[in-house]
Amino acid sequence: MDSESAAIVSIVLEVAPEHIAMLKAVIESYDNLVTMRTADPVRHHLKLWFSPQHRADVDAILAELAATCPMRRIA
Repeated sequence: MDSESAAIVSIVLEVAPEHIAMLKAVIESYDNLVTMRTADPVRHHLKLWFSPQHRADVDAILAELAATCPMRRIA
């Protein structure tokens, strides 16, 4: 196993509170793709962790959700 395949990638999203449950439900429907946790509950920041091999899939899912679940990438 090379070091890149063992690495974990993370992103932080700011999501309006009324959209968090829907985003969580959709993300969790893709078993073992992403682990999602609240990074800052006051600012509604969510942190997603995933393997580098799944970056394109995660980006595609988030792009598709952007129309119904406005979000802003923080990090």
